[in-house]
Amino acid sequence: MSLTPSAAPRLGSSAERLMWITPSRVFYAGLLGAPSPRTQGALAVYVALDAPLRIRIAGGEWHSTEVAVVPPYVPYEIATDARHVLNLLIEPETVDCAALPALLQHCGAVQAPEWAARVRRCHADLVAQGRSVDLQPSDFDALFWGHALTPRVLDPRIARALSRLQELPGTPVTAQACAAQAQLSFSRFLHVFKQEVGAPFRSVRTWKRARSLLHHVNREHHLVHVALDIGYPDSTHFSHSIRQTFGLKPRDIFAGSRKLRIIGSQLAATVLLA
Repeated sequence: MSLTPSAAPRLGSSAERLMWITPSRVFYAGLLGAPSPRTQGALAVYVALDAPLRIRIAGGEWHSTEVAVVPPYVPYEIATDARHVLNLLIEPETVDCAALPALLQHCGAVQAPEWAARVRRCHADLVAQGRSVDLQPSDFDALFWGHALTPRVLDPRIARALSRLQELPGTPVTAQACAAQAQLSFSRFLHVFKQEVGAPFRSVRTWKRARSLLHHVNREHHLVHVALDIGYPDSTHFSHSIRQTFGLKPRDIFAGSRKLRIIGSQLAATVLLA
């Protein structure tokens, strides 16, 4: 691993926008956007940069904080008086939720000043390394947590279905096809999938498809072409799903990502060449 948190903060400018994408994790440093309702299929963690965060869960009361945690598939709104924010996303099926660090087992505002400082130092180091940074997906947890998060052990049949959803976001992967591959009845497959993953098949498929958009956000492509490439049948469905997931219209996400540097976007190249 080529990066380690600095002994003292070396904060990069909040305008230094970047996103590090791995198959199971995302680190984002950039514009937050309007505080519209959003529901993501990942465990989301936010860290304030230049001003405190404000968060409310499922339409409840607003709370001010430096760190906010939102479990998967929980609706929330988040805002800040600054323009930029740090955000980590963790795919829940890849970790043992019972063994997560204590702060990740909360929902809403969290007191974690030392960890917040660590994340800001990591951001500063990523900015300082620039395009020479050499990172592997296995580096992610060690960088932000100091150790690998405990993986979840999944039923191999469900793990194969999840791999299909993740690797083929632009292909119409159906529960029926996954059930047949798993040699389970349709109803039994849906039951086992939800039991293993913690969310219905359709919800996970919706999230994986929306997540795949992240690989494209700083590229000059017509939105209709992007929508078709990642599996949406039309622009209306695309716009509705993305806004429901990320709280922003696709065109606003692309507009705010023009200066975003993406690390680890090999999947995007693969999709575009397919």
